[in-house]
Amino acid sequence: MGDLFSSMSASVSGMSAQSTRLRLSAENIANADTPGYRRKLVPFEQVLDGTVRPGEVRLDRSERERIFDPAHPMAGEDGYYEGSNVNLMIEIADAREAQRSYEANLRMFDQARQMTSSILDLLRR
Repeated sequence: MGDLFSSMSASVSGMSAQSTRLRLSAENIANADTPGYRRKLVPFEQVLDGTVRPGEVRLDRSERERIFDPAHPMAGEDGYYEGSNVNLMIEIADAREAQRSYEANLRMFDQARQMTSSILDLLRR
């Protein structure tokens, strides 16, 4: 039964990590048009007991888009301002991958829960 509980623990940690990743993707999508916004990223770290946890949130240091709009309040002398470095296609793909990984962890957790319940039912007899 210890293996079932460790698999349930791994599933729970995976769901927690993927929910953090999904939340950051949603933040990035919401701020895609915010001038000066940098995309947020989260790495996963493996813990010794086989679980994962989200690491420290980092900002993507890639170049931000330069947009020409002399009427914009953030535009410089040359008429350009820095937009965000969020690519909506990448964010949507990351969000979809995080959602599917979350669902896979949820199914694995449910299977382990059902197996534990079946074992307990057999032991009661």
